[in-house]
Amino acid sequence: MSAQWNWRARRDKNAFLASEDGTIYRGYSVGAAADRVGEVIFNTGMSGYQEILSDPSYSGQIVTMTYPEIGNTGINREDMESARLFLSGFVMHEENLPSNWRSDQTLGDCLIDAGVPGLAGIDTRALTSRMRDEGSFKGFISVTGHVDEEEAVRRAREWEGLDGQDYASRVTCAEPYAWDENDELSRSWGIADELPEADLHVVAYDFGIKWNILRSMRRNGMRVTVVPATTSAEDVLAHSPDGVFFSNGPADPDAVRYAIDAARDLIGKAPIMGICLGHQILGIAAGGSRFRLKFGHHGCNHPVKDRRTEAVEITSQNHNFAVDQASLDSAVVDVTHINLNDQTVEGIEHRKEPMFAMQYHPESSPGPHDPYYLFKRFRELIAHA
Repeated sequence: MSAQWNWRARRDKNAFLASEDGTIYRGYSVGAAADRVGEVIFNTGMSGYQEILSDPSYSGQIVTMTYPEIGNTGINREDMESARLFLSGFVMHEENLPSNWRSDQTLGDCLIDAGVPGLAGIDTRALTSRMRDEGSFKGFISVTGHVDEEEAVRRAREWEGLDGQDYASRVTCAEPYAWDENDELSRSWGIADELPEADLHVVAYDFGIKWNILRSMRRNGMRVTVVPATTSAEDVLAHSPDGVFFSNGPADPDAVRYAIDAARDLIGKAPIMGICLGHQILGIAAGGSRFRLKFGHHGCNHPVKDRRTEAVEITSQNHNFAVDQASLDSAVVDVTHINLNDQTVEGIEHRKEPMFAMQYHPESSPGPHDPYYLFKRFRELIAHA
């Protein structure tokens, strides 16, 4: 019986989320019968939960949705951002059955098929308020009945967490591949429209790359070869790329030293663009350092200001770490964009070499399409290199 109609499960709330500090948030299971540990974070998006679920950047995290009604639009094949779900768990206040002509599957069935535990019936306002005040935390989802509250708290405390952990190598592709050779995946979600000639060749690092980033590059005339996270600079250059792309991805940028080394070797050898984790990797490679945000930036309404034009973009974001502006040498790197909520670095540009990077996601379209121009800017950077 679906948890949507299992009134006893909704009433008894035998499933729970245990925090490392001993707090228990009780709910009922709406996903897979699996117990999981992860870092608990919150996302402020009112929609787009399917893209969140399938974003590899959420690997190792238990995502709490602040919007109370989740599941209304169901799940469909076209809106996936990767081949599977990578997150550790999904928490919401109310799970709804879908009412949408594009829906192929319910949210609950998607979680079950993917082996991801889900909790509904949670007081997500209390949970989010706690994270706003105290920060994200290590948690354990218990839905099977095999792990009691005391054991769940112990497992949350003993988990190594995401700091210092290389998750990019866990979510990357196994072998290089060409993205969408037949131009079937890069159109507007099944709607037949014309794609421009792919007159540029870009090699993209897969640290957890989202498919819509690949679609966006193809829709801007770029043929993309995707390579594993650990690919050396030498092997990238062997593809004779017109440009190199550093993708989004999960966890701590300081742990992917192989990628930082590759970035150092590639800066000045080819035009480069980076997004999210790629932005942090490039920032570190250019001499900066990273720090952990209190509760991260996870949502689709973050205001970012372009310091050169004073224009403000409404952006989609998902990251727990940021580049420390004080660590950047202003003679080498220019900070081009800042977050208007907390003044953190959102964009950088190398002063001497063809390289720029953004902390936010220009391929995401949570209503506004404000940052989409950045893919065109990548083309222009390549053209003038």
